[in-house]
Amino acid sequence: MRRILLSTLFLALAAQPLAAQEIAVAPEVSAAGLPALGPQWLSANPYRHQPAAADARAIGREAYNQACARCHGVDASTNAAPAPDLRNLDRGCRRITEPALKARCQADNDAYFAKTVRQGKVILGVTHMPPWQGVLPQELAWAIQVFVEGRAAAR
Repeated sequence: MRRILLSTLFLALAAQPLAAQEIAVAPEVSAAGLPALGPQWLSANPYRHQPAAADARAIGREAYNQACARCHGVDASTNAAPAPDLRNLDRGCRRITEPALKARCQADNDAYFAKTVRQGKVILGVTHMPPWQGVLPQELAWAIQVFVEGRAAAR
């Protein structure tokens, strides 16, 4: 009888939608200091090695702290956040010294980053990260990545 009661309780709870689903809320950050990229998402981060990288890093920090810090930690500086430490995203690429191979690694990392930001992360029906497509312009997304990569390199 106890097993049936526990099974019924488990099924009832599992059937309920999760109340703690994350919702993407646009940060109140202007991307005016960055070159405009348009609505079509690029396949690689256009700000990484450009003169606009310093502006992108500052704008990315502000956007990150408004949109990402709640789950990934303020200033991308904590390992205790509930979501993955984003400073580890390009860890493998940082170790590569051969320029062409490093560029390929960064291209793969950019594709993963863009897909994750745009589509979010849903695992077993649970939204771990909301989709940011239509909420976060790609200028801010790429600026966030430049900021996070800068934080990772500074560790």
